[in-house]
Formats: sequence, structure tokens, C-alpha cells
Amino acid sequence: MDRSRGGEKGRRRKRWGWAALVTGAFAAGLLLFAAVLYWPTGGNAPAPKTPPFAGRSPEPAPPSGEPAVPAERSPRLAIVVGDFGYEPVRDAEWLDFPGRITFAVLPFGPSSRTIASSAHSRGLGVILHVPMEPRTDSPDRTEPFRLLLGMTPGEIRDRLGRMTEDVPQAAGAINHMGSAFTADAAAMEAFASALRERGMFFVDGVTTSGSLAAEACRNVGVPALRRDVFLDDSPDPGAMRKAWEKAVAIAKERGDAVLVSHSRRETLTALLSLVPDLEREGVRTATVAELLADRSGAALPTKD
Repeated sequence: MDRSRGGEKGRRRKRWGWAALVTGAFAAGLLLFAAVLYWPTGGNAPAPKTPPFAGRSPEPAPPSGEPAVPAERSPRLAIVVGDFGYEPVRDAEWLDFPGRITFAVLPFGPSSRTIASSAHSRGLGVILHVPMEPRTDSPDRTEPFRLLLGMTPGEIRDRLGRMTEDVPQAAGAINHMGSAFTADAAAMEAFASALRERGMFFVDGVTTSGSLAAEACRNVGVPALRRDVFLDDSPDPGAMRKAWEKAVAIAKERGDAVLVSHSRRETLTALLSLVPDLEREGVRTATVAELLADRSGAALPTKD
């Protein structure tokens, strides 16, 4: 009885001994494999492991002398919304707009400085909505400081200077009215030169088919765009949708488009229903400065 117990104990010790030997050999093998795999070469420390969710490494640069192929850009739509500065409550409703729009701010209004500062702080575009002389009598609150035919270049420069002081965030400008002023070569040459001195770009709102604004600006080296579509000549939602579809079609065909509108509440309502269509169309919103930068291939200066 004692001998059988002793024999059983011996057999158990043998089994445990073999198990320990096999386990030790397996662990030694793993250690040897790890040492070979991670052994530093050339005196350098082994590279750290890549986290499982790390992004892909950048593609290698092309050989010297071969230009990199630019990434394909989506079509862009620049939405310029004007007449800000005189309706504080209405103006503020645009600040949460779900897209990269450009605020065109009239100077010297009760909310001009506030809306320009708020839009700028959100990274949205801000440009000056410059009142200019129209062909027909069009009374509004901008009459005392419009740019007028017959002004000297110095008067135009000084008046523009006072406007930019009131809206210092403005990186560019667009005309408010101006069917007479923008069609006059001498007036536009003086205005374009004043913009150049301040490092500003220009958007021609095209309030007349005879506008010389964009051409005059380019002649003196001022970056300029022309409006492609006016959204809300009519406040009718159906008419605005047709104008919107035209702007989107231009953007898809040409690569970009400029859409101009008022800051009316019905316009905001219409745009909020239309902007979600852009994702399906493969079009992105952009500020005017971003559109000009894409066209020129160089970033335009922005206001601090």
C-alpha cells in the first residue's frame, strides 16, 4: 500500500517535471524570437510600435523635377450675403448658418461692427458692402456716404478709408447698388487703386450689364470675381430654388461659382432648405477669399 502510493507520487513528479520542461522551452523560444525580431540594428533603438488606429504614412515625395499631382478639389460655391449692419436681431440669425458664407457688411450701421466681429470670430468671410451711386434715385440709409461719380481719387480713397475703419475685419469689398458708379471707367479706376492700397479684393455684384468693376480691379492688380447668380431678386421660394440650381450647375461645370443674396429672413429660410442639397451634388461652400485663393494658387491675406 505504501509502495503503490510512493510509486504514484513518483509518476506525478515526473509528469510535472516534463510539463515544466516543455513550458520553459516554449517560453525560451518566445524570448528568442522576440530578441531576434526587435534586436536593435546599427546601434539604434528599436522603432516604437505603431498604434492600431494610426493614420497612413504620407505618400513619398515625387523625384526631384517631377511636380506633385494636386488632389482633386470638389466644386466650390461662394455665398455672399449682403446688407448686414442695420438689423441687429435679423443679422444675428445668420451667425449659425451651416456653411462657409461671406458676410457683406454695410458701414456705419447700428450693428455693423458687432456683426462683422462676430462673423470674423467664427471664421466666416467678412467683406465691406460699399454703397455706390445708382443710375436711378434709390434712397436708403447709405446715401450720406455713397461713392459718387465726380469724386476725386482722393475723396474716394478717404471715404473708403473711413468705411474700412468702421469694419476693420473686411478683407475685401462688394458694391451696394452702384449701377452708375461701376460702369464709369474713371470712377472704378480710382476705387480699384484705393482697394489695392489697402490690400483688399473685390466682388462685382453686377448691378448693371455694363459694369467695368472686375476688369478695372484686375487692371491694377486687385483680385476680383464677378457674381454669377443673384438668389433673391424675387422672394418667391420657387424662384430662389431655380436660381440656386443655376448656381450649383455653374459650380459643377466650371469648378466654382459666386451666389449673391440679401440677408432677408425669407432668404435665410430658403437657403437653410437648399444647402443640404450640396452634399448630394458634391459641391462645397467656401468664402470668397478661399475661392480666390483656389483660383490663384496662393492664399490671400486675411484680417487679424
